[in-house]
Amino acid sequence: MIRAIRTADGAATLTLRQVGEDLIEADAVGPGAGRALDEAPGLTGALDDPDTFRPRDDVVRELWRRYRGVRLTRAPVLPVLIAAILEQKVTGAEARGAWRGLVFATSERAPGEAPVWLPPDPDRVAATPSYVFHRFGVEARRADVVRAVCSRAARIEGLGSSEDLQTWLRAHRGIGPWTTAETARLAVGDPDAVSVGDFHLPDLVAWTLAGEPRADDARMLELLEPYRGQRGRLQVLLEAGGATAPRYGPRTEIRSIAGL
Repeated sequence: MIRAIRTADGAATLTLRQVGEDLIEADAVGPGAGRALDEAPGLTGALDDPDTFRPRDDVVRELWRRYRGVRLTRAPVLPVLIAAILEQKVTGAEARGAWRGLVFATSERAPGEAPVWLPPDPDRVAATPSYVFHRFGVEARRADVVRAVCSRAARIEGLGSSEDLQTWLRAHRGIGPWTTAETARLAVGDPDAVSVGDFHLPDLVAWTLAGEPRADDARMLELLEPYRGQRGRLQVLLEAGGATAPRYGPRTEIRSIAGL
């Protein structure tokens, strides 16, 4: 895996190679190489503690047997948060296109020979007008939220615990439970951060755990309650399992606002 990272010492390109069953080799180049290597254990899931998870039924026990190696990661918060905001209420394809557009508009190539780009530069993002976001399919509401969090980049990266991060995010206009949970789980490895408000997750949880093809957030949380403290980890296991609830309607339409 190759990861481009912005650090307090400058940009870096981090390369991770699995050289053994429980051994990963890390190399980094660029002014921020030292700090990037410090990030490597979190990015690989080495700081996660999966032994705290206890399966309570046969379905989850089998998922745990097959995917116990799936770990919760830790990563720089701001890129994860920006990506989560761009994913709000759109399809995955739309969100990925918006991320690419934002990167090419506000970033540069990472150090070294790998053909990767750094995450968006928060100062440049904060100064980018809404009409530029519009070009890659992001309407003014999401653009304003992205710019606002980028203007507070240092504050966000300084929030040490998942509790502090989630408290700050919940108080920020335009950031709801889904974005908060996605950021907490993916950036600080919170094992209980479950993505309330997700379009597909309630159906996945209900179908896998109870054989019910459709559910709302309330039913999802009811089914996950026995795993409180580890609900985010169970979400990751269910997603890794690849099951899908029955589909009864058309797929969500991919829209484009860039030409409007």
